[in-house]
Amino acid sequence: MNLPLKFTGIASLFVLSALAWQCCAAQAPAADLIIRHARIWTVNPAQPEAEALAVLNGRIVAVGTDAAVLKWKGTSTRVVDAGGKRLLPGFNDAHVHFADGGASLTAVQLNDASSLPEFVKRIAAYAAQAPKGEWLRAGDWDETKWSPATLPTRQDIDAVTADNPVALDRYDGHMILVNSRALALAGITASTPNPPGGVIVRDAAGQPTGALADAATVLVEKVIPDPTPAQRRRAIEGALKEAASHGVTSVQDMREDYGNLAVYSALLREGKLTVRLYAAPPIANVEDEARLGIGRAFGGPMLRIGALKMFADGSLGSRTAYFFDGFVDTPDNRGLLAEDMLPLGRTQKRLMRADAAGLQVCTHAIGDAAISTVLDLYDEVETENGPRDRRWRIEHAQHMAARDFERFAKLHVIASVQPYQAIDDGRWAESRIGHDRASRTYAFKTFLDHGVRLAFGTDWPVAPLDPILTLYAATTRATLDGKHPEGWFPEQKVSIRQAIAAYTMGSAYAEFQERDKGSIEPGKLADLVLLSDDVLDIPAAKIREVHVLTTWVGGEAVYQAGVAPAN
Repeated sequence: MNLPLKFTGIASLFVLSALAWQCCAAQAPAADLIIRHARIWTVNPAQPEAEALAVLNGRIVAVGTDAAVLKWKGTSTRVVDAGGKRLLPGFNDAHVHFADGGASLTAVQLNDASSLPEFVKRIAAYAAQAPKGEWLRAGDWDETKWSPATLPTRQDIDAVTADNPVALDRYDGHMILVNSRALALAGITASTPNPPGGVIVRDAAGQPTGALADAATVLVEKVIPDPTPAQRRRAIEGALKEAASHGVTSVQDMREDYGNLAVYSALLREGKLTVRLYAAPPIANVEDEARLGIGRAFGGPMLRIGALKMFADGSLGSRTAYFFDGFVDTPDNRGLLAEDMLPLGRTQKRLMRADAAGLQVCTHAIGDAAISTVLDLYDEVETENGPRDRRWRIEHAQHMAARDFERFAKLHVIASVQPYQAIDDGRWAESRIGHDRASRTYAFKTFLDHGVRLAFGTDWPVAPLDPILTLYAATTRATLDGKHPEGWFPEQKVSIRQAIAAYTMGSAYAEFQERDKGSIEPGKLADLVLLSDDVLDIPAAKIREVHVLTTWVGGEAVYQAGVAPAN
């Protein structure tokens, strides 16, 4: 390479002051860290590639050739030889449930159970080790991997969970399975009505089966004790390690509660927060943030708030996503609007309040009717209050009406999407919604063609936190069952460079942080990931075999392959 040393983008007072010191002081400043002999993809159009970079006080101060960057070397500079490996900006997951993901790491593992008997066997083994009376949570079960693909019932698990109430999550987060003991604690009987925005699944005799969808889950959740601060901390510490091991340096934490925010704050004070967090509490809490006057993206480099999470509907897997037309396999069912949308008049008042306070809104919407309804609501806010840089988002944006791609672009709405779910749902989605609607499902390329900004994430623990799997999914669309090796609706594939950009600059833009992260350029935070193989150069089908070698946050290594983390 013959690359010049460049200072682009926000090379800012930080870099200018460092240069002034270098030019004018007797002793030039030395970098804390230099990474050399790397294949750097910067995601900076002004300087796409480089071979070295220097870091000072947690920020990048130089990007260029080895020779140019090594001028920043001092006696105490740590120099890392990348061995010609690919170096990228740290991944920024635009949609996670971080504490839940951490808790899932030690919960009963049900997602890959291949049959109902295996599902029951794993629950039995886990329950046998659990303290008597303790709630059994998480699980992330997926009945679509069974044959027949029927929902489990309380009768399936009652005998093996007699000593414990159970509330096990379906992997999409929109349904739980509870045992009879949990139903009794919640007071749910045959006469209990479906709550607005929720469904109590019933058998032919009208009795609850133990499956509860969307708002109906709250009937049980309200009787489950809140996690203790110690339990929250253990879950979050596990999540931090998981993120570091996958090169995830920032996350945007959707529908976060205040108890977890307190743990994040404590870890920040202790210098133990190794992932940058942007937390979005539920929109029901809009008054809390509005009265504080904080506005969007309030906080520091490691922890910010200022966004609100809203639900418009449920999920495709739970048949609660809200569509204009019925499901193919249950034609009388169009899904349902979520509790946050009932009534729409209250929803609009909340959105107006959020907008007046300068807060960002991130709305879960999966079905085409839900997405259209949210765009209508956003349009009403803009018509009333005028255009400005809101960066309001639709989370998932899975099943689009054809007319709404253009509306997305016109309203400057960000599509916060999760490519791994495309190769997962692609196993069975057409049996639920048919070929035509499926052709506009996870339509990443169509979004880009319309000028819509994409922000990539995982929805962890709904999908694995590993960004490598997301890059693989976005570039191949090869479904997990192996039936679409060339891609499920392959016209919606994106290039590896587009996928990386959506996972770095796209996600940074989605949290108002594009001046501080998302690319490798002077002035930006030194959040970096070194990969085992060059994802820009290998066949897309091989991307899933790549792993992370080192993760840096602010120039500090928080993960190194083969090295045990410090306690």
